[in-house]
Amino acid sequence: MTTVSIREVAPRDGLQNEEPVPTDAKVRLIDALSRTGVRRVEAVSFVHPKAIPQMADADEVWARMWRNPDVRYSALIPNTRGAQRAIAAGFREIEVVVSASDTHNRRNLNRSTDESLDDIAQLIPLVHEAGATLEVIVATSFGCPYEGDIDPDRVAGIVARVRADGADRIAFGDTTGMATPRRVRDLLSAVRPDLLHFHDTRGTGLANILTALDLGVTEFDASAGGLGGCPYAPGASGNVATEEVVHMLHDMGVDTGIDLDRLIEAAELAEEVVGRQLPSGVLRAGPRTRLV
Repeated sequence: MTTVSIREVAPRDGLQNEEPVPTDAKVRLIDALSRTGVRRVEAVSFVHPKAIPQMADADEVWARMWRNPDVRYSALIPNTRGAQRAIAAGFREIEVVVSASDTHNRRNLNRSTDESLDDIAQLIPLVHEAGATLEVIVATSFGCPYEGDIDPDRVAGIVARVRADGADRIAFGDTTGMATPRRVRDLLSAVRPDLLHFHDTRGTGLANILTALDLGVTEFDASAGGLGGCPYAPGASGNVATEEVVHMLHDMGVDTGIDLDRLIEAAELAEEVVGRQLPSGVLRAGPRTRLV
């Protein structure tokens, strides 16, 4: 049986695109997700509160949440200071983002892509000395709202650079939902990541996952309820919903290790936390979708 690993990103990627929610609510959501059978959770981001006020309580969330010993928790960081905070908090899986689009990188991080790559080269030994791993997420891998199409060779060059510098893992981000099965095939023909992160902005999220799965990728990000997006990418609303991905994969006989009923309950809690209806079709369709 084929097995797929899903990293749940609603607590970080999802909530950073909403109005700030109370720390108690964040802890409740992470605890609920940790009981679904998911094996990886992106819990917090150590960023300056002026840049992303939604993540201002990252240290408190991490201190108060239940840490399921069967779940690997990770944190996103933007720079050396963020890495130091994540390491001090005890994280052993750390993520950093660089955009394939120079314009998006400047909007997101106030520096060029090349400058970010130089920073990452300095981060890697710091992270490794602390006994942690660093995953480099290449944002706008499938297209950019400012620059349009992104040449797969551009992404491949970034991957070659960070792998040579010692990055442990590579992920590709579909930051604005521009990916289609054709774009997925084109990029993965040029270079392979460890993990893929798709948005469902244009309704192609599940098709992209299925295409990538056919091409041999078995690790994906997803967000309960379809919560999330990117505050620095116009029109980027909507990560692919975890329960939609799990529903599809289970119906195909693909194992995720996730209890779909518990996952749906966690997605319903995510709706309660943000105070609005989320875009997940599984949440709207009712109990007949809840396949074992």
